[in-house]
Amino acid sequence: MESNRSWQGPESHYMIRMEELSKEEKDWSDMSSRTTLLAAIITLLIIFLFAGWVSLWLLKPTQIWTRKWKHLEDSANDTIFGYYGLSFTVYTLPIIAIAIIGLLLLDSKAGYQRSRRARSPSKSNFLSNPLVVNSTLGILSSIEILVAFLFIVFLAWTYYSRISADFKKLMPDKSMKLNIWQLKYLKIATRFGLLAEASLALLLLPILRGLAVFRILGIQFEASVRYHTWVGTAMILFATIHGASTLLVWGVSHHIQDEIWKWQKTGRIYLAGEITLVAGLVIWVTSLPQIRRRNFEIFYYTHHLYAVFLVFFLFHGGDRHFYTVFPGIFLFSLDKLIRVIQSSPKTCMVSARIFPGKAVELILPKDPGLKYNPTSVIFLKIPTISHLQWHSFSIISSSRADDHILSVIIKCEGWWTNSLYDLIHAELDKTADKRKGIPIAIEGPYGPASLDFLRYDTLLLVAGGSGITPFLSILTEADSTTSKSRFPSRIQLVHVIKKAQDFCMLHSISHLLLNQSTQKFHLNMKLFVTQETQARLGVTELLNEFSKVRTLQMNSVCSNYVAYGPESPSWMAAIAGICSIMFLIFLICFNHIIIPPGKRSKMTKEKSPSWVVDLLLIAAFVLALVCSASIAAILRWRRLRKGIPQLSHGEITPLDLSSAEARNALEEHEVHFGGRPNFKDMFTKLRNESGGSNIGVLVCGPESMKESVALACQQESECFKVGGKRTESCFSFHTLNFTL
Repeated sequence: MESNRSWQGPESHYMIRMEELSKEEKDWSDMSSRTTLLAAIITLLIIFLFAGWVSLWLLKPTQIWTRKWKHLEDSANDTIFGYYGLSFTVYTLPIIAIAIIGLLLLDSKAGYQRSRRARSPSKSNFLSNPLVVNSTLGILSSIEILVAFLFIVFLAWTYYSRISADFKKLMPDKSMKLNIWQLKYLKIATRFGLLAEASLALLLLPILRGLAVFRILGIQFEASVRYHTWVGTAMILFATIHGASTLLVWGVSHHIQDEIWKWQKTGRIYLAGEITLVAGLVIWVTSLPQIRRRNFEIFYYTHHLYAVFLVFFLFHGGDRHFYTVFPGIFLFSLDKLIRVIQSSPKTCMVSARIFPGKAVELILPKDPGLKYNPTSVIFLKIPTISHLQWHSFSIISSSRADDHILSVIIKCEGWWTNSLYDLIHAELDKTADKRKGIPIAIEGPYGPASLDFLRYDTLLLVAGGSGITPFLSILTEADSTTSKSRFPSRIQLVHVIKKAQDFCMLHSISHLLLNQSTQKFHLNMKLFVTQETQARLGVTELLNEFSKVRTLQMNSVCSNYVAYGPESPSWMAAIAGICSIMFLIFLICFNHIIIPPGKRSKMTKEKSPSWVVDLLLIAAFVLALVCSASIAAILRWRRLRKGIPQLSHGEITPLDLSSAEARNALEEHEVHFGGRPNFKDMFTKLRNESGGSNIGVLVCGPESMKESVALACQQESECFKVGGKRTESCFSFHTLNFTL
């Protein structure tokens, strides 16, 4: 066959090549079909598990469930699993299973998402586009309002079912001698505790990173944090009503001195509940924006009181109530432990750049196998500044363009970032032989599982100040990709800054502003400088400001390791599965070995909380975490390879602005001084120019800017208008966060 091909002409070679390409496309089509089928099966399984878990919560307040559950507990007590094994399996395991299966789903989609063609955004975007834009409530989509409404209905149903059943079988309290209104009010207060418990069940799920349940829905960690804030506020509200009302009844009935300090072996431990409430209130108060933004350190350190909050909640509510909220606690604890392991060992900065306006760029070494999508974030800890504080930053580089480095730009405004600026500036003033390496711990990156939110005909990027950082990674990725279907053919960048010197943060995409003819997409930039009125300055003059950027070449002797990133989703799923199995084994062993059979039977029959059982649960969980951490540590050290490659990043090369091509390209960009963009006019013009195409709108910046863009998007998009024609432009709104 080879000898026959040696004399074939160009047309024959072309035909053979086309046949090979056709076979490759067929193989890829078969593989994508199998992947799609597998993903559909996994998705259906996730929906089934979630529907079962929700149904469980809906049935839980009913008398039917109470009777059935009592019968199930009695049956389970005759087996090795006991009521605790049953509670863990029914209440806790479904969410853990969803997280595990979801990770497998993300892993199976990973390769398919990198290569598949663009989707065509449809009017299903109506559910994710802003429906309510309000300075108090923020930006709310239809799906967010629907879910919030259903959650409120669920809380109302739970409360009504419980309190109506309580009032029907109301019996006088002989020990406290309460009259009828005091007894009713005590029941009302008690049932508010159940609403706090329901909120706690969801509280920790939005802030997972490696084991993130929300990634299955395409929601990233930095976006889901606000759900954590909403649920946390609701939980504290219900817990405060529960605690304050109970104390009021005790005070009116003159029993407060007898009840407030109780810590008995069995029964409800009220002192533990009071400690839980105080810890929760401290966490909530220091999380308020007025405190968090001005004193981040206070917010950061007091948030670690969550450990006190959760432990004393267990002592107060007992293990039976704890299993209902245990899924989030289980996943959060395991997630945090794995993140600690995966952020070790530390690495060293390769180099750094100092920009005018107190901004710095950190260039960090990474393993070539570490891949991430645009808009990904990493968490950094610099022990020289603080051994405890982690801060999140958007990556501005592309793993497709840079195999060995990743970069972040940091605007220095707070104590931690200003300390970083001073640290780098001090190293810059030293001679090369006296410079010490700056060790740095890296956690992440964490990013979107797919690039569906970028697949539009036209893309509008709106950034305010440091909000430009996620968009730098998008533009760098778009410039380095070989597939035209992955990104739009037209991108418009709107950047709003306070001072002209902040324009230097765009240095990584300066070549894109100059070379329109060689790009895979057309880029148009509109720059707004709000606090200066130098009307004569244009893009050419601003590009000359890059000469003021100073570069520091660092000494990397402080570490021999690069950043490797998290483990694959499959390994994370395996670790979560092993941890859940080990916990159940330890829990069963402890209950059968430590608690005598007679006492265990009595405790089960009375269903009274016991702090001894609570301690056994904690011990089993700690041992399960230790076993899982050992596996994670082994996996981590197997991946590590010593040696940081010698990577040189010198001073920024001056740009050639003299060519006709560069001048023509710069003329397409606009610079406006002393004003802010009129988003309504901008959207109208873009809609008219796009000719009925789908337009993706991404915004990252201050909340006021996000609200302005969302309002303009809502008013101008034909997707919101009943009877809108499909040929008219449709704006699809997405918001990004560069800080938490």
